[in-house]
Amino acid sequence: MLGFSTSAYYDWLKIKEERDNKRKEYEAAITKIFIDSEKTYGPDRVCGLLRRQGYTASYKRVSSIMKRLGLSSIHNRRRQRSLTDSRSARGKEWPNLIRDLEVFKPFQVITSDISYIRTSEGFQYLCKVKDVATGIVLAHTMADHMKAELVTETIKKAKKRWNLPKGCIHHSDLGAQYTAKTTQELLKDLEFQQSFSRAGKPGDNAWSESFFPILKKEAVHWRHFQTREEARQAIFAYIEGFCNTRRVQKRLGYLSPIEWLNHYAEEFLMSVA
Repeated sequence: MLGFSTSAYYDWLKIKEERDNKRKEYEAAITKIFIDSEKTYGPDRVCGLLRRQGYTASYKRVSSIMKRLGLSSIHNRRRQRSLTDSRSARGKEWPNLIRDLEVFKPFQVITSDISYIRTSEGFQYLCKVKDVATGIVLAHTMADHMKAELVTETIKKAKKRWNLPKGCIHHSDLGAQYTAKTTQELLKDLEFQQSFSRAGKPGDNAWSESFFPILKKEAVHWRHFQTREEARQAIFAYIEGFCNTRRVQKRLGYLSPIEWLNHYAEEFLMSVA
């Protein structure tokens, strides 16, 4: 048999079968991670989760396999347009408490911003409050307006749900909803510190503003909402059922925000025990 013994041939078949099984197992693991991510993860996040599962993973190999298997995100990135208007706040000094600040613990700094979701019934406006350290969306509110009440309601929800501590820094842009007297008074009553991005410097609030392009890429742009209620349900499912609990972040060691918070809490309790 071409110079090979029968035993050598069957050894080769066994090795080939084992190699094929390992390849299929590896591809199945990649496919499962991709599907579980609602088809949103690219090779980078898939690599991180493969390593957490004990596999050896390189970006080049995973990228090649995903391309061969047709595992690519169907979502298109679009430019996020800011909805908050800071013109009325110009000419006045507003405190920026997060410049050069090292954020290392949960609820040290929270950020807020407003965006919109298009439906057949008209725009649905979305305000969210997000924790900087963990990336958890602490609360969100949707309404058919973008008045200051949209912001204050969301802040109240976040405070009640997470028992946010006194001294917590609330950072936002200089939009009229955030410089409004009602918002300032609420934050003062809660004993939060209010901080603002510099006018014309959206990068100061990048922690907050990066969220909406991701949400729209992964949950909005590839579908059309007939009603505002349909949009509300979809956004709730994305934030509470995926973003907070399942969507891993590289900076969190490929843990979801809730997983990272639980890990932080366990380490903190051990340190004070």
